[in-house]
Amino acid sequence: MRAGFGLRGPRREQHVLAPADLAALSFPVGDDGVLIGEDYPEQRPSVLGLFRPTAYDVVLVGGVWTAQVLALRAAATGARVAVETARPQLWAPLAQAAGGGQPCVTVHQIGRLGAQGASVAAPVLVVRDLGPKPPRSRLSATPWQSTLTLLPFLGPNAARVLNSADLVGVQRVSPPEAELLGRLLTVSTEDVAALPTLGDEYTLWATRIRRQYVRLDPVQAEQQLLGPARRVD
Repeated sequence: MRAGFGLRGPRREQHVLAPADLAALSFPVGDDGVLIGEDYPEQRPSVLGLFRPTAYDVVLVGGVWTAQVLALRAAATGARVAVETARPQLWAPLAQAAGGGQPCVTVHQIGRLGAQGASVAAPVLVVRDLGPKPPRSRLSATPWQSTLTLLPFLGPNAARVLNSADLVGVQRVSPPEAELLGRLLTVSTEDVAALPTLGDEYTLWATRIRRQYVRLDPVQAEQQLLGPARRVD
């Protein structure tokens, strides 16, 4: 016995790796968050850390189906989801089905969304489904509160919305929209050519330094509630 240290553990030989073996090791660093699909073409899980000690703004140029899957998966991690929308009829069934009767997803009219009181123990995702020209949010940016702004297509203030985002997701768009996104997001000419041809389940996620195509495959419960993947609502 050694004072303060308890019993001695079993003695084993040291584990030694040759330098050539280190490349075979991989560690799941930064894999906490919301599963947004699998990356293409490697087909590895893609996880988005939505909730952070600082405010985080995400813009999705795409369909409400993808936004709803992301909202459901955020709620599944224990976050609260508040939806500000001009289309409450599209979100009400999801709010009723999510959480097993608990109000983890709430739907609010335009301009009626108040402070959410986000914290590290109770993170919040605010979904803004307000059409192609969303007004500025009245909510103050707070830690552990993320915002997902849904743009069905690019409106006249798209540059302002996209330039202020920390992360942008782009689903299938028209060729002129792809050209505009190429300039705003500085994506490659190959990506600009690919965006008008994306399948309903694919999204190009882009930050200022990284690009990644992700395929979102719904689980059975999501498909039963929301139906198959679709770009156009």
